[in-house]
Amino acid sequence: MRFVGRAFLGIFLMALTVVLLVQAGLVLWGAVSERMNAEPRSFPQQERVVAANVVQVRGETIRPILDVYGELRSRRTLALRPNPGGTVTWVSEDFADGGQVEAGELLLRLDPVEAEAALARARADLADAEAEARDAERALTLARDELASAEEQAELRTAALERQQGLVDRGIVTQTELETAELAASNAQATVLSRRQALAQAEAAVDTGQNTIARTRLSVDEAERALAETEVTAPFTGVLASVTIGEGARISASEQVAELIDPDALEAAFRVSAAQYANLLDEDGELIAAPVTVALDVSGLTLEAEGRITRESAGGESQSGRLIYAEIGGAHGLRPGDFVTVSIAEPEQTQIARLPAAALAADGTVLALGEGNRLDEVSVALIRRQGDEVLIRAPDLEGEWVVRERSPLIGEGLRISPLLDSGEELVTGEEVAAAPEGFGGGGAGGPPGEGGDGAGGPPGEGGAGAASTGEMIALDEERRARLIAYLDESDGMPDAAKARIRETLAQPEVPAEMVARLESGMGI
Repeated sequence: MRFVGRAFLGIFLMALTVVLLVQAGLVLWGAVSERMNAEPRSFPQQERVVAANVVQVRGETIRPILDVYGELRSRRTLALRPNPGGTVTWVSEDFADGGQVEAGELLLRLDPVEAEAALARARADLADAEAEARDAERALTLARDELASAEEQAELRTAALERQQGLVDRGIVTQTELETAELAASNAQATVLSRRQALAQAEAAVDTGQNTIARTRLSVDEAERALAETEVTAPFTGVLASVTIGEGARISASEQVAELIDPDALEAAFRVSAAQYANLLDEDGELIAAPVTVALDVSGLTLEAEGRITRESAGGESQSGRLIYAEIGGAHGLRPGDFVTVSIAEPEQTQIARLPAAALAADGTVLALGEGNRLDEVSVALIRRQGDEVLIRAPDLEGEWVVRERSPLIGEGLRISPLLDSGEELVTGEEVAAAPEGFGGGGAGGPPGEGGDGAGGPPGEGGAGAASTGEMIALDEERRARLIAYLDESDGMPDAAKARIRETLAQPEVPAEMVARLESGMGI
């Protein structure tokens, strides 16, 4: 009996347990159904406003500055090449690399023995030529005297012949005596002719002697010049470079022994692109004499000099762009061969605005502050890029305010809180429209787009939050996926803002402040 009682008691307890489990299941099922069929919980939301620095567009007359790199050269460079060869017997103390020499200073002297011997021979030849010329002069004088004497004899013989003819006519002398007189007159004329020929030869001898003297004098001049060239002097004041010889060295004719450079006659040679070259032409297509400034950074000390463009290279030299030269004055401390920065002042341009380079996007647009402090994307014309600044032409934006620094968190249509460089908020005079009903609340720590003060939202969507450009951290893949999933589940944020934040989260390093705000909204 006891066994049967215990069996019925166990069956009763089992049935009671089953009933309780079924009741619990029904209660759970009802709670789940009620939860699933209930309206989703809504939170009061407020539109996030991003703080961004803005700058005003002001058109002005600007002279763009073109920065290129170039090399300094000397306009006066001379290779010292002694014309005669020989042995160097003496060199100046200044004849060394970097030696400062004055114009006319003696730099080196070659062995003059051969040059002196050549000069002595030339002078001896000149003395012989002058002696021969004097002999020719004396012979010419004698020839002239002999011709005069022969002419007198011929006149006497002619007069005697005339007398004989008169006597023959009167029958005083015979025909034989007349013939003798004619023969004497004929011989006298022949003698005159012979003396004239001798005179011509004497005159030719004088001319030959003069020519010989002229040739030997040229030889003497060449020998004197060769002797003078054994001493090498500085043709102008400068600095020596590439000195290759010393005392006792043997050099050949026209061998380069050094290079003389004028360090004060400097010019800068620099290459510009075809587009940059076009900006340096006037209305007639001629290169303008634009002012330039060359700068050399030496261990923190900058050496500068002013100059002006003088000419351009005639050929392309198988390279792109154009090679331009600028004359430099007052270049203290600069030397030929220095690699310098050349700043060229281009012609003035009007109605040009100067903006930070970060304000201009790659597609040539800027974010302009529009009605209600919302951003509008406006295209502008890029004129120049100058370091961290850009020069643009945008007459439609005159006096308007644009975002100073573009970022992935700021885009068209976003409302911003404009800040000046001083950190003060820009007062535009427009009344910001009140937030629509349903937005607002003072809760902190809620999901993005729901917090009233933006403490729980990501940068760029909170009411007071601004994009952070501070510390960057690296995310592991699990943490990155968790943040992206939370971002996708947030329904109080515009899709464009979600896309920008998702793009930032996909980077290897993301702003630490953004991660902190997202995780704060997740309750982490």
